Amino acid sequence: MEQWWKNAVGYQIYPRSFKDSNGDGIGDLQGIIEKLPYLKELGVDFLWLNPIYTSPNVDNGYDIADYQGIQPEFGTMEDFQELLDQAHQLGLKIILDLVVNHTSDQHPWFVEAKKSLDNPYREYYLWADATPDRMPNEWQSFFGGSTWTYDAGTKQAYFHVFAKEQPDLNWENPKVREEIYAMIRWWLDLGIDGFRLDAISHIQKEPWDFKITTNPWAPFMNVKGIEDYMLDL
Repeated sequence: MEQWWKNAVGYQIYPRSFKDSNGDGIGDLQGIIEKLPYLKELGVDFLWLNPIYTSPNVDNGYDIADYQGIQPEFGTMEDFQELLDQAHQLGLKIILDLVVNHTSDQHPWFVEAKKSLDNPYREYYLWADATPDRMPNEWQSFFGGSTWTYDAGTKQAYFHVFAKEQPDLNWENPKVREEIYAMIRWWLDLGIDGFRLDAISHIQKEPWDFKITTNPWAPFMNVKGIEDYMLDL
């Protein structure tokens, strides 16, 4: 049987600016629900929602503080379930934008990880010895500046390919993978039809002593080993 998404027509929705249902100036889930008949008339097969998770919004919702929570400005989980049910009744599928390369620095895992070197969540992220003036290497982030931010409390630096508020997850840690896979199953069990995986090409990193020759992002872009994680997914 051919997979449905191979020939499907999608419609991308950035919820914050799509349709405001309550007059607060912010688009929301109820606004999307209101527009479902219109979207159906357009002839699309699925809706791709940009991040709707709880987030401090340093990077437009791609800094997730709770993978199983809805950003309050957008509504509630009940609103999302209503959206999902009504979309399905109209024959529309729903896929969610999901980033698992990193979390928000306000995610409970990272809040715990910063507490001590031996915290159980420490190895959920990528850390290395450093000083305020000397980072583990000279790699540069996508947003400019070092990929490292020094943590004075534990005298190490944590790694981030995007903003310092978006610490990268340690995909080599089986516990991290188990948490991510469980979260994905939770959403699928809720009834969504799939995900668009943002920044997935960055989840594997080269060793910290990797020498850059041409591409400044080569140490964390399409590094060998990603395919093994994808097979698990």
